[in-house]
Amino acid sequence: MIKDMKKIILSHPTGNQNVRNLVKYLRQAGCLEKFFTSVAVFPDTLQAKLANTKIFNQLNRRSFDKELEKITQTFPFREFGRMASQKFHINNLITHEKGFFSIDKVCQSFDKKVAEEIPKINKNISGVYAYEDCALQTFRKAKEYGLKCFYDLPTAYYKSKQKIFLEEKEKNPAWTDILGGSKDSQEKLQRKDEELALADIIYVASSFTKKTLEEYQGYLAPIKVIPYGFPDINQERTYTPLKNRKLKLLYVGKLSQLKGLSYLFESIKGFEKFVELTVIGSGNIESCNVLKKELTKCNYITSLPHSEILKIMNENDIFIFPSLSDGFGLVITEAMSQGTPVITTERTCGPDIITHGKDGWLVQAGSALQIREQLELILQQPELVEEVGRNALFTAKNRPWSEYGNEMTESINEFL
Repeated sequence: MIKDMKKIILSHPTGNQNVRNLVKYLRQAGCLEKFFTSVAVFPDTLQAKLANTKIFNQLNRRSFDKELEKITQTFPFREFGRMASQKFHINNLITHEKGFFSIDKVCQSFDKKVAEEIPKINKNISGVYAYEDCALQTFRKAKEYGLKCFYDLPTAYYKSKQKIFLEEKEKNPAWTDILGGSKDSQEKLQRKDEELALADIIYVASSFTKKTLEEYQGYLAPIKVIPYGFPDINQERTYTPLKNRKLKLLYVGKLSQLKGLSYLFESIKGFEKFVELTVIGSGNIESCNVLKKELTKCNYITSLPHSEILKIMNENDIFIFPSLSDGFGLVITEAMSQGTPVITTERTCGPDIITHGKDGWLVQAGSALQIREQLELILQQPELVEEVGRNALFTAKNRPWSEYGNEMTESINEFL
């Protein structure tokens, strides 16, 4: 425990992997007064029993360590409504921004409830930690009590993504239907900007995310880059020589052009005799004829449990993640933890955790040619699969989630 550690509260409506790890290590350091979320499942509870049933198995994603139970407060109504609406396909209730159980309504309601708790506990805390789209009312209330506002931006700044959308529409019109693009109202975008304006310090998980904030017009608080940690490594990884077989390539992620899918497929054209591609992910396939065609040429899997994805990562030679914009890209660290070397772009966490040519490869976003050049290199020097893969394991081993937790804890305490 860090000496003289001051306490904060942390709030996040869904509690994803990086949040679960952060609250775990903040708690261990003694600086977390309270954790707010929408739904939390703890061992030996009714929710834990429900999570083991087929109907409620998605609750497993909301599992937290037992030690957090006493300091966790939940606001489950809207989030349960959203989860039920998704499961039973009641789409009008989860319509973007407008649906009563839309993710935006969940976030705003959650943010409001957290803000209402601050007057009750302000004497015990020195700051509040909140995430994009869930921080505005919390920060406004925190300012009234002189509390520091810690802001976590997990994705690229929206103005940066808007530029990428416009560029891709012009560059790859056939892929526009799965490009996505911001459907956010001007009101929501203004909330994002106000959250940033109220922050006393901004945490991002990649240098790329920090760079996108150059698009912000106005004063910004100091920006701290602290990459996430790696999962436990696969210590039993073995490598099969690339002899009389194809190089096995893998992509896992959303089927969106924002992930650089067209560049992935383009990079392996003409290589069919030498490479075999597996794609795992879901998306609006029916709306994009060119994607439908490409998926017929590879091994396509809609979805798998997380444990199965790790197993498939272990069975493949190279993981390719050609994203055009990713605040981090947890699949990169997952693949590396399995000893599978990664080819990714500079618009992910890649530059922060990968040394090009040593424990992975970095290519320019939007360049099928650079991906192809790396594949040619690997085919010419197949021993690189094991060499770079074992280096990836070493990198993963040396930055477990505890490193992320410790660095975050020290940074927060130092700032306070």
